[in-house]
Amino acid sequence: MGRNRTIPPLCAARPHPPAGPKLARVSEEAWEIEPSGPLRGDITVRGSKNAVSKHMVAAMLGRGPSTIRNAPEVGEVSITAAMLEHLGMVVERQDGEITIVPGKVADPHVPKAFTGLNRIPILMLGPLLHLAGEAFVPLVGGDPIGRRPVDFHVQALRAFGAEVDIADDGVHARATRLKGTRIDLAYPSVGATETVLLTAVLAEGKTVIRGAATEPEIIELALFLQRMGARIAFSPDRRIVVEGVDRLHGAEIRLGGDRLEAFSYLTAGLVTGGEVRVHGCHQDRLVTAITTLARMGARFEITDDWIMASAPDGLRSAAVQTDTHPGFATDWQTPLMVLFTQSEGMSVLHETVFENRLVYVPALQGMGCEIEVFDVCLGGPACRFHDTNAVHSAVVRGVTKLHGGDVTMPDIRAGFSAVLAAAVSQGPSVLRGVHHIERGYHRPVEQFRALGLELRRR
Repeated sequence: MGRNRTIPPLCAARPHPPAGPKLARVSEEAWEIEPSGPLRGDITVRGSKNAVSKHMVAAMLGRGPSTIRNAPEVGEVSITAAMLEHLGMVVERQDGEITIVPGKVADPHVPKAFTGLNRIPILMLGPLLHLAGEAFVPLVGGDPIGRRPVDFHVQALRAFGAEVDIADDGVHARATRLKGTRIDLAYPSVGATETVLLTAVLAEGKTVIRGAATEPEIIELALFLQRMGARIAFSPDRRIVVEGVDRLHGAEIRLGGDRLEAFSYLTAGLVTGGEVRVHGCHQDRLVTAITTLARMGARFEITDDWIMASAPDGLRSAAVQTDTHPGFATDWQTPLMVLFTQSEGMSVLHETVFENRLVYVPALQGMGCEIEVFDVCLGGPACRFHDTNAVHSAVVRGVTKLHGGDVTMPDIRAGFSAVLAAAVSQGPSVLRGVHHIERGYHRPVEQFRALGLELRRR
């Protein structure tokens, strides 16, 4: 077995903090959580946080308004809307519906104030080159779960014929006419696949993406672009073929339910010995997750309208490896880690997507979770982090009694895991950095309260 590694304390768990000014002051709000027994009830999830902002970017390309329905009320939407409005787009939001009216791009420069807030600016490069012939976007941000290099994006744009320069403060790009090309991705990166799709649809000629990501959110984006008039075909072996068109028009779409949020709430019921019925996310988005939980002893009731999980006989340990779709999603592993602490035996988690995803472990350890982390590949074959210093495997002992704590959430998914740990702990907890979870989950306070959790803002 490899070296047992120590992750720095959570207060120092952001080794690569985003540079530059923030768009708005980060809230200092905290949640106080008092364990209140098993969580039970019904939850309805809206469209994916990982999908809605990409659809908003795609809407820039239409000659006419586009409408996105079933949109979640998350911070990611507000950040993306502010960027679009600066570029000259009109964004209207009401009751889960977002309408974007494209306008003339007067200034194709995304302000540096958006530096580090999320990953969306890099996706705007291709659309801005089509609309204005030049673009500047600040450095990407998002959760501190691992490197998100812009190399794949830059290489793809250069292959289309763009001139791209990377500066300390962001990325500059110029192009007179983008032309279709062949893109071979060394890794099925979701973001890089999105960049290629958003650029290829209006590029001259055919573009072939090999090694593309195929997550449900990618398919959903492609379907939206097709509704706008794009010509996109999916072929075997992660190959996508795009035939560029001269223009796109506005379109409407209703987003499918957020599979990451759905899994999180199903796990919330199991962790606390209750049962949560999740509406709004179809079974086909949760196939691997459902099977994983069933192997641990969970029982499921599944209909066309909802999914419910329970574990009346308790849960047993498991070995789980994260992977690109259709494997076990990396964003599912944070609530799963808490579930491991309430499952009988020793469980193993092997993270293969982001090398720094286990940054949240010290917070759980501080609440009594018995977790050891390692820099070797456990629970599955060697991954791309093999023989590196990346701490990407964990062994978890269950069943463990947890206790309350004062925790700072480092990112969206880790924030949800902290809530689950607090919900099953003995004694109250204070969770800080709640803006992270509110950036990625639709009305989380209301949702948790509906399940019976005693949660107070302060």
